[in-house]
Amino acid sequence: MKEKITIVVPCYNEQEALPYFYPEFVKVSELMSEQDFELLLVDDGSKDGTLNYIKELASKDERVKYISFSRNFGKESAIYAGLKNASGDYVTLMDADLQDPPSLLPEMFKAIKEEGYDSVATRRVTRKGEPPIRSFFARKFYKIMNKISDAELVDGARDYRLMTRKVVNAVLSMSEYNRFTKGIFGWVGFKTKWLEYENIERVSGETKWSFFKLLKYAISGIIAFSNAPLKIATGFGIFFTFASFFGAIATLIVDLCGIGVSPFLYLGEGIGFVSGLIMLLLGVLGEYVAKIHLEVKNRPVYICQDTNINDQENNK
Repeated sequence: MKEKITIVVPCYNEQEALPYFYPEFVKVSELMSEQDFELLLVDDGSKDGTLNYIKELASKDERVKYISFSRNFGKESAIYAGLKNASGDYVTLMDADLQDPPSLLPEMFKAIKEEGYDSVATRRVTRKGEPPIRSFFARKFYKIMNKISDAELVDGARDYRLMTRKVVNAVLSMSEYNRFTKGIFGWVGFKTKWLEYENIERVSGETKWSFFKLLKYAISGIIAFSNAPLKIATGFGIFFTFASFFGAIATLIVDLCGIGVSPFLYLGEGIGFVSGLIMLLLGVLGEYVAKIHLEVKNRPVYICQDTNINDQENNK
């Protein structure tokens, strides 16, 4: 019996990109004819004609499976849904915009079968085409995360990777609501080979990741895999406490030396330091409490509205 590879593709408003992606899928499946293929397209609440195009593909190619969400739940939820419903012996994540070259798949599969790797991941060696400020903050994020968390993150890492069923099951065992897949991949470990390639421009359409969405995603990753912000907040608390104390002493000495000091200066120093400290601590604690609040609600990671996968449980 042939081994099966499931290609999971999160899709959000990818109507323009999918007509380019599907022929590449056909090409690589013909090239790897010794394996069976399943193309699992996860429609993340698209507002264009993405779902209609996916259904058209599914009606022509029985290898095409799809899951359509009831609304936009985000790429992390789409990745989870794809991994959860993939039936292949091996599973790969891939974007529809062809920034993740399907042509690398034969080399990735060979590394797992012949070199003993559990997964093969990809990373960009350049960020050509990205705004400089975005590239700068992305690199800084990876450096910070590797210093403060116990999950290994590789600079330039893409979600594009091929995994054995063992790795997929390990990732799925981490079923938290607030998901940061890059951190999860690093946390579960396993023997991973990294393939490097030059950055590739989107084949069509625009990126769904604005700078502020990436910033929000980065903050979620830090909170999900590190307690460093809490430790930093504690450090600030200690610093401001001592700074406020010694500042008040210095003001008192100046006052005793005969230099006129307004009593409101003492009050201002105290209020300023304490207020800033309280706001900082509350902000950091609030982020963690908010995440805990969402986790204990035990809400589904996604809600399936439509699918052609048999015996699918709608709410995961």
